[in-house]
Amino acid sequence: SKTTHDRMLAQLAQCEFAVTKSQLGSEMMAAEQKSYETLSKILENGIEVAKDTIEKSKAELAQAKTVRKNRIEYDVLAKVISEQPDRKETLERLESLKVELSNLEATKQQLESKLSLRKKQFHVLVTSIHQLQALLDEPDDVEFSDDVE
Repeated sequence: SKTTHDRMLAQLAQCEFAVTKSQLGSEMMAAEQKSYETLSKILENGIEVAKDTIEKSKAELAQAKTVRKNRIEYDVLAKVISEQPDRKETLERLESLKVELSNLEATKQQLESKLSLRKKQFHVLVTSIHQLQALLDEPDDVEFSDDVE
């Protein structure tokens, strides 16, 4: 009976050991599961942060592209504008050209008047020459006949 009792105690000790071992294994697995859940939450948070960072970076990139495009357009326009004379110079040049045009028109008018006068004078001269020529071509006896009478 003592051997039976010892065997039972040994079996009981083995059972207690198996239960303790199972409990420790269960606690360890629970701790590992909790650790994995914590790690999973950390990774999910990291993924969310990375997604947010990527979205912000995309927005910044789009804005930078827009700024770059605008800067290039501005530089092109600034180059075109800088190649043009400024407004003050242009207005001064325009005023100078208007004065010059006015002077040229006045000169043209004077020259046209002078030409018209010269044409009239030339016409009078030609008419006078024709009249003189006609007088010279008249027979001389007409003159003598006037003297005789």
